[in-house]
Amino acid sequence: MKKLNIDWGGIEDKTGFLFSFAKSLSAAVKNSPYSDLCEDIIATSGFAFRMWVDPDVLCPSATSIWDFESQKKWVENGGLICDYVGRYWEQDDIEEERRRKATEIIKESIDRGIPAVSWDIGVPEWGLIIGYNDEESSFEALSIMGEYLKMPYEILGKREIPILSVLTVTGRQDKSREDIYHDTLKTAISHLRGKEWCDNNKSGLEAYPALMAFFDGKYSQDLSWNMEYYLGTYGALKYYAYRYFEKVGSNDLAALYKKVYSNWIEAFGIKRNEDINDMKVRERINALLKDSYECEIGAAELMERETGA
Repeated sequence: MKKLNIDWGGIEDKTGFLFSFAKSLSAAVKNSPYSDLCEDIIATSGFAFRMWVDPDVLCPSATSIWDFESQKKWVENGGLICDYVGRYWEQDDIEEERRRKATEIIKESIDRGIPAVSWDIGVPEWGLIIGYNDEESSFEALSIMGEYLKMPYEILGKREIPILSVLTVTGRQDKSREDIYHDTLKTAISHLRGKEWCDNNKSGLEAYPALMAFFDGKYSQDLSWNMEYYLGTYGALKYYAYRYFEKVGSNDLAALYKKVYSNWIEAFGIKRNEDINDMKVRERINALLKDSYECEIGAAELMERETGA
């Protein structure tokens, strides 16, 4: 049996809704020999810039509909080396093979002292696998809700939403800060301009008008929690974009994302603390989102000029 002493401490999450993959990834890196990258990796993997919105019913599951197979290349963009195993819908013929491979890389990662990032831990969100016990054929896991759980090897990838997705950090590349920065801009542009797959949801810059519509003509009290979830999820992510650009000295982008972050956090606070049924309250939230929308349009244009895209 082997179990790591891991919790969510030290991961900045202003709203309590930080996107579960980003939070899990940051925690895994924080508890690795490459802990100096634990904050940057949320930006350099592109997740600080990613937004997905269900334009029909504002379903929270939209945040989990994206190209899981791109995890490895996106995270390696930030200077790490990763291993990844996935198995998705209509791939029952490879279920056992992939589960065994995922179990193998999880155990290897824990033996190196690094937790594994895995889909559907306790709840259908990302979480961490922090230990294993071969005698009991079970994993020790930490859910995004902060619960410590036992999970039999045999149900890995077969829980509430039965797909398999496991990422482990195996090393660090000899990649310059400048190359990481350049690739981060390219990744951010790709998402903001809607070039990453996300099924029928709105993504990147198009996510703004889709979300704002629910604070205007599509408003429904029944979607109140969904609104809070979206504001909290993306508001918390914006912090990492702002911090990354500040740290690398990209002052214009840092100023834009500082404003974007401030707007989203203020909008989240309004939603949480004021009467969302009041049209004037919703108008204030949309004014903040509109300002952020314009800032991110400007940021995308700056990135394109800088990269020659």
